[in-house]
Amino acid sequence: MIIVAMMIAISSYGELKYIFYMIGDGMGSNQVLAAEMYQAELQGRIGRVPLRMTSFPYFGMANTFSASSGITDSAAAGTALATGHKTNNGCLGVDKDSVPVISIAEEWHKEGWPVGIMTSVAIDHATPAAFYAHVNKRSKYYKIGTQLASTGYEFFGGAGFHHPNKKKDPSAPNLYDLCEANGYTFAHGYADAQTKLGADKLILVQANDGIDKNKPSESIPYAIDRKDGDLTLPQIVETAIAYLAPKGKFFMMIEGGKIDYAGHGDDAATNIQEVLDFDQAIELAYQFYLAHPDETLIVVTADHETGGMALGTDGKYFLNLKALQEQKQSIGQVQKKRDHKAIRQLNATARVGWTSSAHTAANVPVFAIGVGAERFTGWYDNTEIVKKIKAGR
Repeated sequence: MIIVAMMIAISSYGELKYIFYMIGDGMGSNQVLAAEMYQAELQGRIGRVPLRMTSFPYFGMANTFSASSGITDSAAAGTALATGHKTNNGCLGVDKDSVPVISIAEEWHKEGWPVGIMTSVAIDHATPAAFYAHVNKRSKYYKIGTQLASTGYEFFGGAGFHHPNKKKDPSAPNLYDLCEANGYTFAHGYADAQTKLGADKLILVQANDGIDKNKPSESIPYAIDRKDGDLTLPQIVETAIAYLAPKGKFFMMIEGGKIDYAGHGDDAATNIQEVLDFDQAIELAYQFYLAHPDETLIVVTADHETGGMALGTDGKYFLNLKALQEQKQSIGQVQKKRDHKAIRQLNATARVGWTSSAHTAANVPVFAIGVGAERFTGWYDNTEIVKKIKAGR
């Protein structure tokens, strides 16, 4: 009977065709819990309103240290998540000896898998770059951009390039021009993207990114600062699904990159809104999973925790997270010192503390649903996550 039951369970899975690898940059367990408890307080109660990610049936925890430090940076962590190899802080797509290592996206793209790489920050930032670039310094943005242009990946989405021109070499091609020469079509904003879904290869950026091809790009706006017409991470994911799903299979890496930015700013209200925005992107993946449950895997994790977020301060046994709804702009958006001070005070009123304005060594959560999701339970190193994804094929 046991053998029969196992055979039935195995036969219930079809061929794995659709993978959503979702990375909340800087998203530790407390960032997730803060978003849930904030929503509960807005409903006038103590507890949590579960996010989509925390409703997934399989849960694990991952270590985040790099080869060179107990506290990783995003380049080393991204490399571990993309390739299964530890490396030194600051290195992308190479091991600790600077030998190139191949990401799952590169490997599977060579085998015919359509690939989408998307983020709420620049498309040449550390985490997305870990899935296509090989450099010994993450600050080599122009070189990273040239490697992006040569990937042949079908879809990129996010902000534009940090350094679209090579410093001290005006004869080097502009990265936007280089991408176009390599067959990429740029869509400037969500509405423009809907008219270009038939492009051979598509790069979706914020509406004003790349209009001036010489202007650096950093990120799309925070959710809390968003204005009508601004590109959002859920819109990028929605577009990617519409673009890639007709191809019959895909691998997507989706980064909620500005959770990390808000953690560096010790900005609780902005951080929570970024987690909620990331969870809306996860919801889109989940709705796709419901339509293709025997062919889809969704894995949600983080590269590291940022800020040392603490829920509870000053020895007081209560939270007041609902106070954060009073904040209408990110701390990076306000200009006056008194406004910065007011946001710091609002954190204190909400009883949210921070131990750092940088990364910490905290473990990060892993949530999974779909084909092979049972492999993601337990406590393991971050290098194991991509290996567990590969084991599903």
